[in-house]
Amino acid sequence: MTNLKIPHRRQFLHLAAIATLMAAAGEAVAQQGLTPPNFSGLWSHPYLPGFEPPASGPGPVTNRSRLPGGPQAGVSSTSEFVGDYTNPILQPWAAEVLKKRGEVEIGGGLSPTQYNQCWLQGVPFSFFNFGMQMLQTPDKIVIIYFSNNQFRQVRMNQQHPANLRPSWQGDSIGRYEGDTLVIDTIGIKADRPYAMVDMFGTPHTEALHVVERYRLVDYDMAKPALDRSAKENFRLPDGGQPFGFDPNYRGKHLQLEFTVEDQGAFTRPWSATITYARPLFAIPSGWSEFICAENRREHPTGAEAHVPHADKPDF
Repeated sequence: MTNLKIPHRRQFLHLAAIATLMAAAGEAVAQQGLTPPNFSGLWSHPYLPGFEPPASGPGPVTNRSRLPGGPQAGVSSTSEFVGDYTNPILQPWAAEVLKKRGEVEIGGGLSPTQYNQCWLQGVPFSFFNFGMQMLQTPDKIVIIYFSNNQFRQVRMNQQHPANLRPSWQGDSIGRYEGDTLVIDTIGIKADRPYAMVDMFGTPHTEALHVVERYRLVDYDMAKPALDRSAKENFRLPDGGQPFGFDPNYRGKHLQLEFTVEDQGAFTRPWSATITYARPLFAIPSGWSEFICAENRREHPTGAEAHVPHADKPDF
């Protein structure tokens, strides 16, 4: 009897495996047949430093320096970026890096970042940008950011290379899960100046792994994150700048939820959101040019600046 049961059990497992593969293939085909969500057009998020704390769970580093008065009293200062080095997500060495950078800021100095030094921005640093535009095609997505008109490319429905060579923006692959665009990024180069994840200079290693989830949400669903942002981040003035805040906007919002993992720099994964709305006014050209010009002399000290260069050819 035992000898008779073994073939039947193997046959059952074989059929079950085939059924599972067929179901997965059918789901993939169904996903391909769905019309992907449309995230086109300009999106605005005129806040500094930018990251919105999550409703619960570990969140990003925030600013220890706050505005003492005025209509936005209590929010993050924009003249001092003093990262909270006591945040439990930080490993001791990363906390020490932040503490030293904060001391420079409090002393009136300027801590260099990818933004103020005009360097190429990786994720999640680039999420601070006040404006963003997404170009969607079946095999590739291009995301353009306001700062220096930088852009990144996301390969759709692909896998990360087996032997990935780290680069400044890493390797990003994407897929749709229903109404959500999911982007997975690894391979962000850490052996470079200003290898950081935010405006405070929070460092990362080459173990950095960022997962982004974009979806359109109604105003009522976006409001809790917008309220958290208003308590944490400084909002830029409403008029005069191309991605101004529209206090009366009640249309669809584009919400980015992202999770950051890096066993070399953080003690645990942490998450945050960026909630985009449509800009206050339309830009005639469809996009505003903002160029960060390199200068070998830093302002206002005149010290030699870190200008990107290669010690040896890449090819």
